[in-house]
Amino acid sequence: MARAFGIPVKNFTHEVVTLWYRAPDILMGSKDYNTSVDIWSVGCIFAEIVTKKPLFPGKNEDDQLNKIFKIRGTPASDEWFGITDLDGYKSDFPKYEKEDLSKYVPGLSEEGLDLMEKMLIHDPNKRISAKEALKHPFLADVPDAIKNMK
Repeated sequence: MARAFGIPVKNFTHEVVTLWYRAPDILMGSKDYNTSVDIWSVGCIFAEIVTKKPLFPGKNEDDQLNKIFKIRGTPASDEWFGITDLDGYKSDFPKYEKEDLSKYVPGLSEEGLDLMEKMLIHDPNKRISAKEALKHPFLADVPDAIKNMK
């Protein structure tokens, strides 16, 4: 979903990924991103597979951020270093407390919720990586042949 990246890291447009699966860092204008935006998207798709409905069905970028914040909480600058530097950051975002994901993805096991929680972290630098996700207990039944594909 995100573009390939390499060294040196290039700045890209923030208009990537279908709106409902777009990470909050991208929605706030980050042009310096990596595969963590894909992890966010996978977390959204994971929830949709379980519930058969989108987790954050925004109508536009502002509505999308609001829907994310209503469930995941409004991020604070002390928990996401650099958020205030993003062009789309607003100090007057509505303040929401983080909700329990089990309320929105009922029936998912504790391990599944834990993995989803780690995928849907606001700060892209704190999201689980694909490599770490493959080691998560929720994916223990995935064959090694698939985990080791390159």
